[in-house]
Amino acid sequence: MAISRKVREQMNDSSWIRRMFEEGIELREIHGAENVFDLSLGNPLLEPPDEFRTELARLVADESPGTHRYMPNGGFPEVRASIAEVLAQESSVPITGAEILMTVGAAGAINTILRSILDQNDEVVLIAPYFAEYIFYVQHQSGVVKEAKCDENWLPDIESLEAAISPRTRAVIINSPNNPTGVIYPESSIVAIATALQRAEEKYGTEIYMISDEPYRKLIYTDAPYPFIFNHHARSVVATSHSKDLGLAGERIGYAAVNPNDPGKNDLMDALNFSLRTLGFVNAPALMQRAVASIQRATVDIDIYRKKRDLLYGALTDIGYECVRPDGAFYLFPKSPIPDETEFVAQLQKELVLVVPGVGFGTSGFFRASYCVEDWVIEGSIEGFRKVFAKANN
Repeated sequence: MAISRKVREQMNDSSWIRRMFEEGIELREIHGAENVFDLSLGNPLLEPPDEFRTELARLVADESPGTHRYMPNGGFPEVRASIAEVLAQESSVPITGAEILMTVGAAGAINTILRSILDQNDEVVLIAPYFAEYIFYVQHQSGVVKEAKCDENWLPDIESLEAAISPRTRAVIINSPNNPTGVIYPESSIVAIATALQRAEEKYGTEIYMISDEPYRKLIYTDAPYPFIFNHHARSVVATSHSKDLGLAGERIGYAAVNPNDPGKNDLMDALNFSLRTLGFVNAPALMQRAVASIQRATVDIDIYRKKRDLLYGALTDIGYECVRPDGAFYLFPKSPIPDETEFVAQLQKELVLVVPGVGFGTSGFFRASYCVEDWVIEGSIEGFRKVFAKANN
């Protein structure tokens, strides 16, 4: 066998998102791109803001020696300090550059964190629905996935979370705004999760990390303040990227931020630096580190995504689909009109509309539709949604 059994099994279980993306390529070749309405992929539509282009042009023209050489594995000190300054203002927590680690996107941050804290067969709790790649991240670092559930509003079910925690639990990953639901966990949910972790720590004599995956943190359509985790659980780490808020998905730039109140923060930062290096990332891209350092308060035009949300949500709910209205990210997670959502997705595909079944996010009976697409794609998909819904209800 040319490849490992583990990787072969993971490939067979691989992301429904990628499968639908590949289906979309085939359908476009057959029917023409203008006739296929692909809502399957969360590939940010909006281009980076002007501030990024201006800063990038300045940096490319900079001929100062050493600009593109290695730096400390955790990132340029001045970049980490700049990011910490803004994050401290936003979170009201005194974070410094010493608690920041520049990473190759949020995925790089999560893998680095898990590598640093997991021993063989340690457990990580995921709250369904969740981003499916988390499973592979945990498995790659020799961990075991346990699942907790959400309620009907896609907020964490604390009883389910407590039942999933065991003496082997080392971390819980939360994702807010959530992919695939777009729901923002309110501060009350963060407090309840933290309380559950602290009770478990006392019960088992263990230490459990709260890992918050926050690439959509600045794509929010409400005026309510974002509920940062740092004040609620000392052993907490944020993983984030600029893939969505700055439209830089292909540039793979993000960071991890360790809670300054974590009594083990120095050991953790040492481990993160070591893991980043030995996982093969070595360091985050030098040019992108410098490019994002001074534009931490910039974002893409969030109102464009808000209007797209309203367009798709309004159309689907008018047809009769049941859906929690999301306050962030760029996804809807409606209920399938038939129990088997994979069959619903197959029927929708016959109408040249592509979405992702909920089983790909650990939650059957629902489907994810991404609205980070051109308006004509949303508008063109509506008739297909209407036909399949009508067929399901006849």
